Amino acid sequence: MLLARYFFYVGGVLLALLFVLDAYLPKPPVAERENANLPVIRIHSERKWPERIVFDTSLPTIIPPRIASGERSIPSPPAATDVSVKARQREALAQMQPSNAKQLEPSAPGRRELKPQRQRKIVKRHVMPRSLLVARQPQFGWFGNTIW
Repeated sequence: MLLARYFFYVGGVLLALLFVLDAYLPKPPVAERENANLPVIRIHSERKWPERIVFDTSLPTIIPPRIASGERSIPSPPAATDVSVKARQREALAQMQPSNAKQLEPSAPGRRELKPQRQRKIVKRHVMPRSLLVARQPQFGWFGNTIW
């Protein structure tokens, strides 16, 4: 609150001082723009842009005619060749012989092979280190040495 009051009073005094000095001090001469000899600066780019596109909106919009039926233009694929190719592939797979016929036969129909179980390792429990609480050191001077 004190800071706001300070800025209010000091700002008001400075503004009043500005108005008083403006009234008493002589005005500076105004430079005339007509007599000023300014150099002419012309910028020319070597990059050529495409020509401007002008849309003539006074003409009516042209709507293309619709196609009567889309079925005539799209040819249907022959289905007989697809069936014959699939049938040939099926026949080729059916005539293949397995590479190892003995691997496909089960060794004993009633017995299952048991997998050996892994031995489990017992790991020591990790203990968290104890934390040590200490008092904060007092700061000397205005800022202390931890800020910078």
